[in-house]
Amino acid sequence: MIEKKPEDERGGHYEVIVVGGGQAGLSMSYCLKQRGIHHLVLERHRLGYEWRERRWDTFCLVTPNWQCRLPGFPYPGNDPEGFMTRPEIVEYLERYAQAFEPPLVEGATVTSLRRVRGTFHITANVGSFTADAVVVATGGYHTPKLPPLVERLPDHVVRLHSSAYKNPARLPDGDVLVVGTGQSGCQIAEDLHLAGRKVYLCVGSAPRTARRYRGKDVVAWLDQMGYYDMPIHEHPLKERVRAKANHYVTGRDGGHDIDLRKFATEGMELYGRLVGIKGTVLQFSPDLRANLDGADAVSESIKDSIDRFIESRGIEAPAEPRYVPLFQPAEERVSLDLSSTDVTSAVFSTGYRSDYRWVEVPVFDGTGYPVHERGVTGVDGLYFVGLPWLYTWGSGRFSGIAADSEHLAERIERRRGDTRTPARSATVANELALGS
Repeated sequence: MIEKKPEDERGGHYEVIVVGGGQAGLSMSYCLKQRGIHHLVLERHRLGYEWRERRWDTFCLVTPNWQCRLPGFPYPGNDPEGFMTRPEIVEYLERYAQAFEPPLVEGATVTSLRRVRGTFHITANVGSFTADAVVVATGGYHTPKLPPLVERLPDHVVRLHSSAYKNPARLPDGDVLVVGTGQSGCQIAEDLHLAGRKVYLCVGSAPRTARRYRGKDVVAWLDQMGYYDMPIHEHPLKERVRAKANHYVTGRDGGHDIDLRKFATEGMELYGRLVGIKGTVLQFSPDLRANLDGADAVSESIKDSIDRFIESRGIEAPAEPRYVPLFQPAEERVSLDLSSTDVTSAVFSTGYRSDYRWVEVPVFDGTGYPVHERGVTGVDGLYFVGLPWLYTWGSGRFSGIAADSEHLAERIERRRGDTRTPARSATVANELALGS
């Protein structure tokens, strides 16, 4: 826990205010502190809240620990090829904060950000602040998104978003409907399946990847191939890649593939996308086979890329047989009557909505996404960091936040210019404003 100083609750002026104290906000703070830039970090909750409260008990990273390289604080443990569990992620962030002591105020909810005559005005429950620049580091996953049809489920079915799922024991006894097969949906389905629960899984179009291939974790190959450092403007999809689902895989129990077809051979029932509910009858799109095949095709295409890389570089790597599907749906089942099942709960892994209503500055497109170039908006002094594909695939991960934070810190330092008030003088002015 970072100690809150009394003056933090009284407001004041800062060169930079960082809104959000997760891994992105902490990284930004580290880079600003390295440059002596007077700043404050406002965190709505407790440090590590998203990992503590909005992840399930068996959650772990899907990227190896060696990719956890926040600025000035690479992974400090003795299991670089392992995958941090939820408590270990929280501990990593706590140790990071302890290492450089950021000016962090916890429990600080920002309700308004405005720009008046070139100065930013921030209103929060702990006071009012002004700043020369603001970095929004709140990520892009704010409000759990549930489809409207969730209200049509029978009253006896408990329904919750994946962010509220903790473990099988917290759900009522009985079978579970899981909707969505992004990373969260697949891992929660596996968690329930391994606990002996009967799972009915609605399979979407998210891609998958193998955990390991030809002697290495696939992430290690992709890292070596430069995929995580590829700028968004070089990606074939350009900005459209931001809307793509992440590949599903898991780091659980040392890491392994998530093979939905294998689950099907073990009793999990797979269906296509959930498209409607009439009474007790669920209606599905006839796309299960296409979605399974599509996920496998992406996984195999990644292996093709690795094969080409190995060959082009003359790398010695063991050969490995390709994936052989264990299950094919005999028919497309387009309906399921819940009255014929023991389904008592439904978990929706259906994503999040961004909520930037508190940012009263015109920097958003028609979808509510901030318009920026590597975190730099068109409004002088307003920046974003920590968004998926802010600049590279690694931008929203522990691996790429350092480069983005460093880039923004350099931009902020240049913006100060030779004529701006030095950091020390700004600190004195702030103390005078606070009546110190």
